This record gives sequence, C-alpha cells and structure tokens, in this order.
Amino acid sequence: MKACKSGIDFRLYLVTDRILSGGRPLEQIVRESAAGGVTVVQLREKNAGAREFIEQAFALKQVASDLAIPLIINDRVDIALACRADGVHLGQEDMHCALARRIVGKDMIIGVSVSTADEALEAEADGADYLGVGPLFATPTKADALPPTGLGVLRTIRQAVRIPMVGIGGITYTNAGDVIRAGADGVAVVSAIIASPDPGAAAWALRSAVDQARCGR
Repeated sequence: MKACKSGIDFRLYLVTDRILSGGRPLEQIVRESAAGGVTVVQLREKNAGAREFIEQAFALKQVASDLAIPLIINDRVDIALACRADGVHLGQEDMHCALARRIVGKDMIIGVSVSTADEALEAEADGADYLGVGPLFATPTKADALPPTGLGVLRTIRQAVRIPMVGIGGITYTNAGDVIRAGADGVAVVSAIIASPDPGAAAWALRSAVDQARCGR
C-alpha cells in the first residue's frame, strides 16, 4: 500500500447525515465521535442548498481544525475549495477525478467511491489518493445504494491498487474487523455513529474493533 499524502489516518472515517442526527448539531456529534476515535470526517449534504452547505462546511472546518482531523467534502469541489477543506470525495456520477485533480491541484486529497476493480484502477490512474469501497453490506442509509458487494470485491481491489482504501456500507463494530482483515485501511460509517445516542461510545467500539484487527494482520 502507498501511504496517502500528509499521512492521513483512515482508520475510522465518519460520514455525516443530518437526518440521522436526531436534531443534534453535527459539530457536537463530530466532537464526541472524535473523542471516541474518529480520524477523518466527511461532510455529506445531499439535500441542502449551496448556501446552507457552505455554512455547514465552514462550521465543521473550524471544528475539524480544532480537533486536528481532516475534513472531506462530499461531491462539491467548489465548496471544498471555498472552505479550504482537506479534501473532496467523488462518486461515480460526480465530477471525474482527473478533472477534479486539475481544479484542486496536487495538495488536496481526493477520494473516489468504487465498487469494482476496474473503477478502482481508473481512479488510481486519474490521481485519487484513496478509495471508498462498497457498499460492502446491506445499508438503509442510501436509498439509491448499489447491491452489497461483499468482502470478496474488497480483497480483489486490494490486490489491484496501492492507494489506501476504506470499506463502507452497513459497517458496525461487529463486522469492522472483517473489513480490515479483508484488506481495508479503515472503515467509513454513517448511521453506526451519527444515529447513536452516544457517538463517542459508538466510535470507541468501532475504533477498538479496527485497531484489534490491524494488530492481528
């Protein structure tokens, strides 16, 4: 595996979802989950207007800076640049990675969602710094999610690429270790932390499972 730029620690990657937050401020959830072991946070806003998205991005950028963890913006290259986020994450229907790289330059982190080895190889060739692989398991978080790939695809992609990758989709503390043992560098979760009444404890359980599996590899 090739180390990601700036030594990013992908062990526990939190993806936000305000609908699942139960009305709690995302800033509060991020602070609590970081105390429990979250190492990266991605702001995902599928239903917010541009102005609301930007305001939330600036607020979370301040929190992430205070916590010394990187902030990744989902989909929106313009908002990532505006709030000086650490990176942007792109899906298969978003801006092409190669174009995004030309826009953001060499220093910003770019992640790409993939579900096949061909997509992974293309993203790596186009300058992606890491991959989000999945959905690995069934997940209710995304209504338009692809069918679960299972861990076999994760193992195949691990053999095909050198850049870091995180598994996503239906991950909990009970299966996080399996994801790491299949070759992922970390796990990305949404509801397992965001919907938890105690985000810090939920993050701690996930991080413990990840760290234990990494030690056993």
